[in-house]
Amino acid sequence: MVDYDISIGKDGLNELPKLIEQLNQSKYLFIITDQNLFHLYHERLSHLLNQFFVQYIVVEPGEKSKSLQTYEHVSQTLIEKAIRRSDLILAFGGGVIGDLAGFVASTLYRGIAFAQIPTSLLAMVDSSIGGKVGIDLPQGKNLIGSFYNPKFVLIDPNLLQTLNQREYHNGLAEMIKAGLIGDRKLYHHLLEHDTVTETEIQMSISVKRELVLSDPYDKAERMKLNFGHTFGHAIERKHQYETYLHGEAISYGMLIALEIGISLNETKKELYDEVKALLLKRGLVTEPLLKMEDYKDQIIHDKKLLSDGLHFIVVTKPGDAKIIKLKLEDF
Repeated sequence: MVDYDISIGKDGLNELPKLIEQLNQSKYLFIITDQNLFHLYHERLSHLLNQFFVQYIVVEPGEKSKSLQTYEHVSQTLIEKAIRRSDLILAFGGGVIGDLAGFVASTLYRGIAFAQIPTSLLAMVDSSIGGKVGIDLPQGKNLIGSFYNPKFVLIDPNLLQTLNQREYHNGLAEMIKAGLIGDRKLYHHLLEHDTVTETEIQMSISVKRELVLSDPYDKAERMKLNFGHTFGHAIERKHQYETYLHGEAISYGMLIALEIGISLNETKKELYDEVKALLLKRGLVTEPLLKMEDYKDQIIHDKKLLSDGLHFIVVTKPGDAKIIKLKLEDF
């Protein structure tokens, strides 16, 4: 259930002290971030939060920090720094930091309050929303996790100014996905525009928020958010999370899903061609495209593979997705 405030606005970071004060937590804050963001923002954050007692836990950037080893290191460091259940953890970073910090918060002392301050477009429109937190195993992404809501999510589009183009487009991929599964107007906007405003960020969040509200624990409708992710996660895993960013991997995954939709007479080839052109234009995929056959062996660990088959998402037209059940031998 999305029962927390999502605040969106330029210079919104300046509102952080007030949002924290409203929680009536203790004055002790523990900020989990990565090395790059620490160097960019720790002076500003420390100045902004000078009425609190602030400590930092800094991890390496990248997907590999969503590991059991990093989880253990962060948890032990927090205990060594004398964190208490009444304190507040701030996740300041992209999706990796949000997932990692949220999972630590959900499990340490059986639950410590935390808040999300996403710094990447991908995290703003996707991973910071919905209450899913977790870490990876060698067998797959997010295989250990929980549902644990933040106290608030603070989205400041100004933080996107430090992103390079590749990371920015990484977030656009999730917005394209959101448009395809739930908002035709958002999809058509992204066909024509290479950048987004607060309006499109809000539109993308709304798609996810509505699906989460209708299905908080990912039993049915919320699975539509995984469009492109069955093969996207397989691609990330097979390349050890090093070759492709998440948005790039799911872009290939979306094209594979659209191809499967065509084979099932659920998707028109014209939509596949349009999405392919868009993803090529944004640099999210390159030709020759990755082939489904090379990643079939990886999807056995997909979380949507249940006893009655794999719950696979196809798009019938922009803004309209459906869930179908497939057997592994169907691919």
